[in-house]
Amino acid sequence: MKRLLLPAVLAALMIAEVHAESFTITDIRVNGLQRVSAGSLFGALPLNVGDQADDGRLVEATRSLFKTGFFQDIQLGREGDVLVISVVERPSISGIEIEGNKAISTEDLMKGLQQSGLSEGEIFQRATLEGVRNELLRQYVAQGRYSAEIEAEVIPQPRNRVALKININEGSVAAIQHINVVGNSVFPDEDLVGLFELKTTNWLSFFKNDDKYAREKLSGDLERLRSYYLDRGYINMDISSTQVSITPDKKHVYITVNVNEGEKYSVREVKLSGDLKVPEEEIKKLLLVKEGQVFSRKVMTTTSELITRRLGNEGYTFANVNGIPQPHDEDHTVSITFGVDPGKRAYVNRINFRGNTKTEDEVLRREMRQMEGGWASTYLIDQSKTRLERLGYFKEVNVETPQVPGTDDQVDVNYSVEEQASGSITASVGFAQNAGLILGGSISQNNFLGTGNKVSLGLTRSEYQTRYNFGFVDPYWTPDGVSLGYNAFYRTTDYDELDTDVSSYSVDSLGAGVSIGYPISETSRLTYGLTVQQDSLDTGYYTVDEILAFLDTEGDNFLNFKGSIGWSESTLNKGVMATRGHSQSLVLESTIPGSDLSFFKIDYRGQTFAPLTQSTALRFHTELGYGDGYGSTTGLPFYENYYAGGFNSVRGFEDSTLGPRSTPSVARDANGTPLSSGAEGAGPGVDGRYTDDPDPVAYGGNVLIQGGVEYLFPLPFIKDQRSLRTVLFWDVGSVFLSDCPTKTAATQYMNTSSCGTIDASELASSVGVGVTWVTALGPLSFSLAAPVKKPEDSDPQIFQFSLGQTF
Repeated sequence: MKRLLLPAVLAALMIAEVHAESFTITDIRVNGLQRVSAGSLFGALPLNVGDQADDGRLVEATRSLFKTGFFQDIQLGREGDVLVISVVERPSISGIEIEGNKAISTEDLMKGLQQSGLSEGEIFQRATLEGVRNELLRQYVAQGRYSAEIEAEVIPQPRNRVALKININEGSVAAIQHINVVGNSVFPDEDLVGLFELKTTNWLSFFKNDDKYAREKLSGDLERLRSYYLDRGYINMDISSTQVSITPDKKHVYITVNVNEGEKYSVREVKLSGDLKVPEEEIKKLLLVKEGQVFSRKVMTTTSELITRRLGNEGYTFANVNGIPQPHDEDHTVSITFGVDPGKRAYVNRINFRGNTKTEDEVLRREMRQMEGGWASTYLIDQSKTRLERLGYFKEVNVETPQVPGTDDQVDVNYSVEEQASGSITASVGFAQNAGLILGGSISQNNFLGTGNKVSLGLTRSEYQTRYNFGFVDPYWTPDGVSLGYNAFYRTTDYDELDTDVSSYSVDSLGAGVSIGYPISETSRLTYGLTVQQDSLDTGYYTVDEILAFLDTEGDNFLNFKGSIGWSESTLNKGVMATRGHSQSLVLESTIPGSDLSFFKIDYRGQTFAPLTQSTALRFHTELGYGDGYGSTTGLPFYENYYAGGFNSVRGFEDSTLGPRSTPSVARDANGTPLSSGAEGAGPGVDGRYTDDPDPVAYGGNVLIQGGVEYLFPLPFIKDQRSLRTVLFWDVGSVFLSDCPTKTAATQYMNTSSCGTIDASELASSVGVGVTWVTALGPLSFSLAAPVKKPEDSDPQIFQFSLGQTF
């Protein structure tokens, strides 16, 4: 009413000189226009040439022109039958400058001003500026910045323009000094206050910033408090009032919450109503709410979700299931009725994929368990999403099921993916402490050129190993998911060059293999493999007696054919950096008739994740291995031994240095007596072997036992954690020799004190923190670990890192 009164009074004054009598307008003349076009003015003017002008129509015309917001003064005059309109335009904004803001970015402030009509080139209205100022103050108050001050300065400039300068003093966020819950008698104060996301100032507040009052956070805390009571039977609980008090200096906040708890209610009966669509007995199995138990809104809501999901599995995607509690105040019980409205059965119109710029649609489509044209099953849609996540090609997979426009029984299924960064052809540079500089050129992709095939082709060179390899796996060799893989390799390994206390020898291996995988369920498969491998061995700089014993008995050149059968299962939620589910595998590998040696190995690997919160979890993992000879071969060949220590094993110890150790063979005289260092005849010993280093060295074992526990947690201040894993870990493990090597005349002085037993007390263990970051160049891993149990002769290594390898 006030806004209309002012233009009316002004209009009456401005047309005072023309109100005496009405007249017919023969022409309209406008004075004072600068930026506003005549067309804009005439478009808002309700008078035209030829109209009859009287007092009422002139007042209406003045109001219409004021409503445009373009003018700060309007005068109407008359020269004969010509209507003269004189205007003074409002100034335009030449620029806006904001100073002093930190909590809210300048970009966000500018967007807010623009949405309110304050931007460069717009018409300036002081009322709008004042409204924006008050809104900014409200935003700062919502953040707990009660001492914030905002001053707006309007600076006149030539050509009817103004510049706006907004000075902001954000002040400091008021810290919460005390949180008090009043009226509670059932639950203690510390339990209720502990539900709040808002906290009083504590030693973690600097990092968590949880002592800063915010209206939105308090609203969430009150809802958590209400849910806490409702989930424990107090259905009449009410938050009667909430007071937020601020100290005079506006630096501290006191929060008081008044509650009325009411009485505890239990469940009297549970009923189903509506069109169930599935057998009632199946629905009853999903009822988590039982007669006699304390009423819980959470349990009731979860039951509704389970029934909705069950109906969704049958294609009733739009089913609506509501739990309706009916309280009985006389005996403090509740009757719960689950009303089921299944709606129409929905069918899938199309399945669409978005975001897969590298991966072919067919690679995604073959993972689908929901088919186009079939009814929309919630289970199959989610199962398809899970299978896409397990591929390891994508950082994230999301699914939506929008209704097809114009229909009431069809949906589209839209999967959106974010692909992992990778290159099809790479040159790699890595470094590992014990292996030194690792140079390689390779094609190594689990999703080669977007086809979903796994291809590796490369050359890797380090100080102790050279490796050429080629591998190929087609996971969908047949449409049913039977996989075919084959590989070829050549590698030379010289442990003399490895900077660890590992028994030295060299081995040249040339081989090729083929494998076939057969799925036996959604999460498990069988794998069969055959490999042919030629191995040539030679003794090294410090060769232990046990190795000499094997070479003296079996020789140093072998052609072996290995057959394998394996079973694997995985319910992990991701192919890379999993956080939920479990995986395990069991593989038996054995030489077959026609091989030079007869031996076998059986290996088990398993891991499981136990979620603690939405962003944290425990990971339990283990690896067990056992190998032995059979037939004419005594024991597992030493170059097939297991090793423990280092990344992917027991961190905090040098690579491959845990377990049995032996003293290298030393030179002996004609009577078999060992010669001391520097004695006549010492130096290169039998067969030219170097023999002047009596320090114990690791040579592995035929039994592997290792595992551990990891606590996965996110790093603070990092938003995207999908390519980053941070863990606190406890590792334990070692290797053992179940039998001592057979002595020969040439090796009668070998050390047999560390074989023949498997003693759990000899397991090494360590605790520490580890980080793996999947970068564009490859995984970067490091760990800091401290040994907890350090076996005799083991070699601790506190800091370990690797570029181009994972742990």
